[in-house]
Amino acid sequence: MWGGFTMSVLYIRGGKPLEGELTVQGAKNSVLPILAACLLAGGPVELDNCPRLTDVAAALGILRHLGCQAGQEGHVITVDPRGAEGSAVSEEQMRSMRSSIIFLGPLLARTGQARLTYPGGCELGARPIDLHLSAIRALGCQVTEDAGGIYCRGRPVGGEVYLTLPSVGATENAMLCAVGASGDSTIVNAAREPEIVDLQGFLNALGARVRGAGSGVITVEGGRRLGGGHYTVMGDRIVAATLLAGVAAAGGHVALRGVDWRSLATVLSVFHQAGCQVASGEDRVELARDPSCPLQAVREIIHTAPYPGFPTDAQAPVMAALAASRGSTWFEENMFDSRYRHVAELRNMGADITVRGRTALVRGVERLHGARVAAADLRGGGALAVAALGARGESVLSGLHHVDRGYECLEGMLRQLGGQARREEEEPAAS
Repeated sequence: MWGGFTMSVLYIRGGKPLEGELTVQGAKNSVLPILAACLLAGGPVELDNCPRLTDVAAALGILRHLGCQAGQEGHVITVDPRGAEGSAVSEEQMRSMRSSIIFLGPLLARTGQARLTYPGGCELGARPIDLHLSAIRALGCQVTEDAGGIYCRGRPVGGEVYLTLPSVGATENAMLCAVGASGDSTIVNAAREPEIVDLQGFLNALGARVRGAGSGVITVEGGRRLGGGHYTVMGDRIVAATLLAGVAAAGGHVALRGVDWRSLATVLSVFHQAGCQVASGEDRVELARDPSCPLQAVREIIHTAPYPGFPTDAQAPVMAALAASRGSTWFEENMFDSRYRHVAELRNMGADITVRGRTALVRGVERLHGARVAAADLRGGGALAVAALGARGESVLSGLHHVDRGYECLEGMLRQLGGQARREEEEPAAS
């Protein structure tokens, strides 16, 4: 007896080409570190183009727990951090999303101490936070780890941070901690992702002086007093990549507004090689595929790599599109150990995919078929939606708590482009 408990599922009927225009939602991977950065502000902050996601709601909950006034109406978030005095984040809040570790740097900068447990989020294999902690130490703070989590103390003084890997999260944490330091800082081997550039833009809008984002070396001038301000978050390049993969899978012609095509260059190159027509302009990307012309396999191995390489977050949706293609395509996942969890579900839809370690061989089939499938993580959920759009018949996608972390009303986006998708509540099957 389930006692009335239900879960959300998506019903997606494939076989209908996608058509139309859509403005891409704000970037999840930008808004989360920007929300953490609000702790550094000296006055109220207003953020535009913020997606309505469960991860965003979790970040707002952490800010309120720390003493901020924070809320969201539509796509506008307001944060007033002037009353923030807390320095500890609960285990429940930390486990609600992997990005919760991003509060470490700004908490130290604001209060001189931080108590956090280990973060949660999608299970993508080992994602150590050692780089975050070594960056914090390099900036002059003390770090203690125990069974209860992480305790850091001491106000940052600045310094040289050398990252052994260009980690996005560690780069962001170092930037946020360094902004509140008494002296200047340099971050070497910094991640170059566009979201890092967006974070720099927000910090500078508050009065910080951060330079070099988008390159391998970022410099931060410490000791500057920050104010409040207004900022617009960039568009989400991974949501754009997922929607473009949907067009590649189903056919049709779609234009996406609000996204910089340059941030999608490696993904657009793969779609072009697969036989899609790609066009781009300022703040706009278009993709078209004649439904009567099947996708072609991509000859070059698709390697995931730090930006400007092929993004790991786009690997699953692109694989789902190429599952129904002529020929075979190789993927090599170099970022996370468990990023092929969508493969078993794609096989349930008729895909022919072999995984060996970090590589996956996708032997294209003529067409996938609808099936009942479950998302095991965020981008895997996006991939299964892509597969369903091109499949014969109807698919039922569960595990939407993963999908809702990063896609704002995915079914609404698909319907806006002419897709057949609806969300319903149903009782889980008894095991």
